[in-house]
Amino acid sequence: MLTESKPVLSDGTKIADLINLETREVSMRLLSDHEVYKIEMERIFGKTWLLLGHDTEIPNSGDYVVRDMGEDQVIVSRDRKGEVHVLLNVCPHRGMRVCMAEIGNAQMHRCVYHGWAFRPDGSFMGAPIEREQMHGNIFAKEDLGLKKARVQLYGGLIFATWNINGPSLEEFLGDSKFYFDLLFCRTDGGLEALGPPQKFIVPANWKAAAEQSASDGFHTLTLHRSLMETGQYGRATADDIYANAPAMYGVDISCKQGHSLRCIPAEVTFTMFMSMDELKKLSPDQRLEVLPPPGITKEMLPELKRHMSPEGLRLMAKAPPQVGGMFPNVLVLFIYAPRTDGGASGALALHTYVPRGPDHVEFTNWMFAEKSASPQMKRDMMANSVRQAGTSGTIEQDDSDTWPHMSRNARGAMGRNQTMKYGALLGEKKPADWPGGGYVYDGFTKDDTQWNWWLYYRELMTAKS
Repeated sequence: MLTESKPVLSDGTKIADLINLETREVSMRLLSDHEVYKIEMERIFGKTWLLLGHDTEIPNSGDYVVRDMGEDQVIVSRDRKGEVHVLLNVCPHRGMRVCMAEIGNAQMHRCVYHGWAFRPDGSFMGAPIEREQMHGNIFAKEDLGLKKARVQLYGGLIFATWNINGPSLEEFLGDSKFYFDLLFCRTDGGLEALGPPQKFIVPANWKAAAEQSASDGFHTLTLHRSLMETGQYGRATADDIYANAPAMYGVDISCKQGHSLRCIPAEVTFTMFMSMDELKKLSPDQRLEVLPPPGITKEMLPELKRHMSPEGLRLMAKAPPQVGGMFPNVLVLFIYAPRTDGGASGALALHTYVPRGPDHVEFTNWMFAEKSASPQMKRDMMANSVRQAGTSGTIEQDDSDTWPHMSRNARGAMGRNQTMKYGALLGEKKPADWPGGGYVYDGFTKDDTQWNWWLYYRELMTAKS
């Protein structure tokens, strides 16, 4: 139940007590509890900004896709003026699902149950037999439209929230926005979704996936060991610090809202293409020429320079953000991917982990390229994204194997009372010339960013109603 102040479960356990601030432990119960899940739908998915798609998925008037905000299904549509709307897919007459398809084009969404019809902006058009007032005479037509979420586009990405008077998306992104701008707002035309997203169901709690997306670099050492051994995470010589743990040294950034990114140094990435001695001779501009950021070609570098500050360009050359997450349920994957001809086109992907009850999650995967990329570049990037970040990708087949085991363990009488531990904190350490804000952790990646994810989760779950 929810008290007037903070939520307490039916057995008397306080949500706040399930995340121990002193010992930095998180109860496994949070990965299985049905009561906790109901509170999350209200306080997490009913309050925060959620990623629903990209505007290139609905380019024309009347285009729509059906997505989910937690357990609430919504219609993401474009009206005749070109504006994007997010509408609760629930008919205000009897609660029927209005739009039955997942994607399409329609200037009218008509409920199959009693025929109530709605425009792409959610406004009520009417019910059958107008003269008989089949919609009744208590409410005016203006009051019978579909419930609308608050919508904001960012770099073409479509975000929505039910918190109509809450923080703006910019406020929600906080200090992390500087870094996300380097990924989503870097070219004249912006990103383009390479077709509809992939989807599959994993028998796991959504948080098992989401907290890993909060820049957990630790698991790369063991879970992704095969990627290191085959050189996909870079090859290191035995006499440098990356020999046993490539990609684990770098700069992690985070903020109080739980977002994070891992900025992996060029010393790791470039070893896929050249020796360390060659790399040290290159200036930042030369590094961008030799190895542009994932998804960018040499011909697109002028666009990059128009949209980024000198500090941002230097960061992209020396330690570009490649992996991270947006709270509560988004993974960002903008990684280098070598081609057989010795070049690199990259793989750009975004995942959302949509709850399907406390023990299932829908893994949704979008793949992107810059609009100005050549057709061949887009084909390369699609292939790279499928092979690495897709439903059977070399990265995700590792990651998605762990979440069901964690969630299964959280259901047992003993297992639910065990804890996940975040005791290995690196602590804030910002390089002298670091251009961005937020919490900055320079060194060997540890638990800092994931613990920040859980701290924000706890803040939202224990806030006053």
